[in-house]
Amino acid sequence: MPDVTITIGGRNFEVACQEGEEHFLQTAAKLLDTEASVLTDQIGRMPETRMLLMAGLMLADKTAGLEEKQRSLLDKTASQEQRIQELESRPTPAPEKVEVAVIPPIVTDTLAEIAARAEAIAARAEEKVG
Repeated sequence: MPDVTITIGGRNFEVACQEGEEHFLQTAAKLLDTEASVLTDQIGRMPETRMLLMAGLMLADKTAGLEEKQRSLLDKTASQEQRIQELESRPTPAPEKVEVAVIPPIVTDTLAEIAARAEAIAARAEEKVG
């Protein structure tokens, strides 16, 4: 078992860990050191056991908050997955028939005739004015 030196709150500790676990130990120690540093910045020097207890409690509080948030997100995800399953299990709706109005040729012809008459009237009006 390798011995690893970790620093928490400005104090060094020798800790044994399993082979290959050194990185995880260093990461955990860094989290604890961050909390201990906050304490020492706010309160100043304190006994080692009190510092470690308080830093551990601060981490536990953060962990509890994250676990509650995770539970909430898992519940929300489960609810959304159930809703998706309900929607997917519904029968496919019948295609909707959409009717598009068709303009009869007589209307198109009549509009073209009216436009031609209007242009002719406009042309005559221009001749009289000009």
